[in-house]
Amino acid sequence: MGIALTAPWRAYYGNTPASLDYPRLTMYQMVAETAKKYPKTLAYTFMGKGTTYEEFIQRIDRAAKGLVKLGIRKGNRVTICMPNTPQALDCFYALNRIGAIPNMIHPLSAAQEIAFYLNASHSKAVLTLDQFYGKVAEILPQLDDDCKVIIAKIADELPFPLSVLYPMTKAARRIPKLPKKGYTLWTDLTSSGKDVTLPKSTGKANDCGAILYSGGTTGTTKGIMLSNLNFNALGLQTIAASGFKSIAGMKMLSIMPVFHGFGLGIGIHTVLIGGATCILVPQFSIKEYANILIKQKPQLIPGVPTLFEALLRADGLQDADLSFLKGIFSGGDSLSPELKKKVDAFLKEHGCTEQIREGYGTTECVTASCLTPKDYARSGSIGVPFPDTYYKIVRVGTTEEVEPNTEGEICISGPTVMLGYMDNPTETAQTLRRHFDGRVWLHTGDLGFMDQDGFVYFRQRIKRMIITSGYNVYPSQLENIIDGHEKVLLSCVIGVKDDYRGQRVKAYVVPMPGVEPTEELKKNILDYCSHHIAKYAMPRELEFRKELPKTLVGKVAYRVLEEEAAEQEHQN
Repeated sequence: MGIALTAPWRAYYGNTPASLDYPRLTMYQMVAETAKKYPKTLAYTFMGKGTTYEEFIQRIDRAAKGLVKLGIRKGNRVTICMPNTPQALDCFYALNRIGAIPNMIHPLSAAQEIAFYLNASHSKAVLTLDQFYGKVAEILPQLDDDCKVIIAKIADELPFPLSVLYPMTKAARRIPKLPKKGYTLWTDLTSSGKDVTLPKSTGKANDCGAILYSGGTTGTTKGIMLSNLNFNALGLQTIAASGFKSIAGMKMLSIMPVFHGFGLGIGIHTVLIGGATCILVPQFSIKEYANILIKQKPQLIPGVPTLFEALLRADGLQDADLSFLKGIFSGGDSLSPELKKKVDAFLKEHGCTEQIREGYGTTECVTASCLTPKDYARSGSIGVPFPDTYYKIVRVGTTEEVEPNTEGEICISGPTVMLGYMDNPTETAQTLRRHFDGRVWLHTGDLGFMDQDGFVYFRQRIKRMIITSGYNVYPSQLENIIDGHEKVLLSCVIGVKDDYRGQRVKAYVVPMPGVEPTEELKKNILDYCSHHIAKYAMPRELEFRKELPKTLVGKVAYRVLEEEAAEQEHQN
């Protein structure tokens, strides 16, 4: 049956069960079951204001009735264009409650991007904040379908006295005044459905539960249809693989955005089916991050590597006691072994007995599908597959499995694999393939290998490979080496067009806090590289930056740097 189905990694599971039971429930039903067990536990906090599970279910039901009153029905798609706020969560689960489908997008999307998402999903309505109303109103004439606009306000969810002081803040004064018509206020919607009777149950486990967006394996934006089962399985697997018997009563720093698989799947849904509390953070700032750690002491932090790199730069944590941290999980982007070492050392210095545990996944399987076991970390590895999830490595462009320790394309099979790409059967067929073993496998478009024990090692996106003088160069490997320099905080490596070599290697480097970016430092770093990197793969250029551009979810935006470099080449 092949190495993937023999699951050698289970020898390293510790107390994690090899298989789990997955209730045939919707996402809302799973959260409602949690609410019955822990009615008085806080489901989420926002800016210091807490909402219990009992109150959360009541809020969801009010929102569901309001959505029905607005004309939303089972199977309709509704776009949620929101940061991490209570209204975003209430709306997400209310839509699921009535069998409608949330279409999750970034609130900072440009107007034309919003138009694309609304047209692609044929959304019947869109929920966004008052400050973004102008962008949405601008594109309404371009939409293929009639789309109702629902407006939420941050101020409506603030506790006293913040609710009184907020209108006087700079942020509030910058929000344009809303016109008198053309939208429905969220507060009006949630109070409008008093005469609506909701059915006991709407939807099945295999129904589409949400649409998220990703560049996928080809780099073009596609809607990813994920089922109720996909999200529920992810939550149950994550709790099991984390090593906790239960996360009930714990607090998670839900700083990853709700429109992203990591933020929605781990930061929100896993928490809410586990009886824990989401600390909702609508906008990331290093100052707020440090403040929450010190004051609210979340036991669980999931994040992308740049979130943990920010720990090293945060003011106010110098003398902080971080012993309360019980689970620190990195995913969404490659965590270099060197950055891991630096952050682990920082955590240890601040009383934390845990280390960062790296995971891996793609939006096509919601988010994580692989995690470093609690007691069996291997340097450079992204861990072992979740319960009921299988990995195999195949020769690129084929379904042929390769031997252990041989590089190829990472493929995944299990209960979190997507239903498919929205209205795109061609891309779906290229990405979801039935192999000779009879299972459907997700072809991730990522390069990696698996050792003989089933530990998985990620290399990078297949399409990110640099070819210089005929040699294959993997930027993530070079970044790991550069990050190992004691005066380097973070690096990004790209390929730049070169008439002689085809491409040459260029490195962008952010020095450690307090380190000056001098010519002497540049020479020192390149000398260091020459001892660790083959001559053909050596960076031909090194440019210092105060920070690196980030994507909307906090990954290093290497494509932005590629475009900048291409523009510079063109000008020269």
